[in-house]
Amino acid sequence: MENKVDHFENHYKEEHSDTALSVAAGVEEHPIVNPYFHHVHRRRYTTEQYVEGILAGDISMLSQAITMVESNNHGHYAQAQEIIERCLPYSGKSIRIGITGVPGAGKSTFIEAVGNMVTALGHKLAVLAIDPSSNRSGGSILGDKTRMESIVHNPDVFVRPSPSAGSLGGVARKTRESIILCEAAGFDVVFIETVGVGQSETTVHSMVDMFMLLQISGAGDELQGIKRGIMEMADLVVITKCDGNNVNNAKLAQRQIKNALNLFPEPDSGWRPKVLTCSSLKGEGLGDVWGGIEDYMEFIKANGYFLHHRQEQSKFRMYETINEALRQNFYGNPEIEAALESCEQRLLDMKISSYAAAHELLDLYFKEK
Repeated sequence: MENKVDHFENHYKEEHSDTALSVAAGVEEHPIVNPYFHHVHRRRYTTEQYVEGILAGDISMLSQAITMVESNNHGHYAQAQEIIERCLPYSGKSIRIGITGVPGAGKSTFIEAVGNMVTALGHKLAVLAIDPSSNRSGGSILGDKTRMESIVHNPDVFVRPSPSAGSLGGVARKTRESIILCEAAGFDVVFIETVGVGQSETTVHSMVDMFMLLQISGAGDELQGIKRGIMEMADLVVITKCDGNNVNNAKLAQRQIKNALNLFPEPDSGWRPKVLTCSSLKGEGLGDVWGGIEDYMEFIKANGYFLHHRQEQSKFRMYETINEALRQNFYGNPEIEAALESCEQRLLDMKISSYAAAHELLDLYFKEK
């Protein structure tokens, strides 16, 4: 009787018999699937075991708990939320820093260099990197563990790349919950690396204490290379790659950005953003960057903005969760699902306006309630 492996190989050969994937006649083909491969189901732990493992600093338990948080499986949601609630009293004691920058600014190299320095100072660092997902395939490269080779093997660093999966709202919720778990596991510094310049920066800004913008020089007009909205969010601007023949360009960019920031209104924190230069490859200026982070944290804790900002973030998360739940409930309603196609068609036939179609669906939804 034909087993599953033989069946798969035969089907595969039939499908690809006329392509370059087929080996020439007379040459024995290697098996398509390893016949000795057996799928191993990962063990599911109890909530108590997850919480105990996380609080003990068990990286394996932490990773599995974050995987559960990121899962779209409804069966995982309840346990993930229970784990988060149990870990919540042990969170909130870290410095949360969002890091963004234009493509090519060297975010991964910078995080690697600063990460090794931070752990040498006695801190534990968690790096949560949000990777963009393909709109076509839905896949992500998740390459940060490859790019940041040295800190991946640092026992005091935890690197976790997460796919955006095309939904910034979803990844924002999951990243916030991942922060709680990392803090409960003893990580007192959390870096959140964003995908680049765009909408994700606003989302990340809503979950961090400090927002750091990495810039490069010599790539054209530095002041036009970044959106004003992101410049206004920055608490610290770092000009990277300040080495070799690029030192003068980096110093020039530093002066230009300093002058530009002076034109912006004073932030709610009362802190005037600093503009620093560094070389991640040579390790120069990294101490100044960490010193700038410490100065900022000391400043906002002294004037009360730190606590106020975190409280505002908590309220924002509550309203955001309500909005997300309402949206899911609306589109998951059977009556709405049945009426949507009809409304869309009448809209395309110009028999109804967009405004009227929306209110018709909303009226139907609330009547159902």
